[in-house]
Amino acid sequence: MPRGDKSKYTDKQERKADHIAEGYEERGVSEKEAERRAWATVNKDDGGGKEPGGSGRGKDTGHPAAHKGGEKGGEASAARSRADRSASAKKAAATRKRNAEHHA
Repeated sequence: MPRGDKSKYTDKQERKADHIAEGYEERGVSEKEAERRAWATVNKDDGGGKEPGGSGRGKDTGHPAAHKGGEKGGEASAARSRADRSASAKKAAATRKRNAEHHA
């Protein structure tokens, strides 16, 4: 099987990669780079293709890429004072408002 062959990936893994790639493309990443990053993320989550003969077959994972952000955000937020969190929330709201006006 040649490198880059996707025949051992399930339909769900392919849909997942397509969705991830679309997100990267919306942020301005080139199509080729978005595709590369998307499959790297699927491999990180699932350990490779799940069809018979695929390297990730039968191995369960905790989907690390899908959960990492929430854990880090909660930890960082808990370590900050109430005033710091409030100031950050106000700044974020102002940024969202500014961006909405810019894109409207």
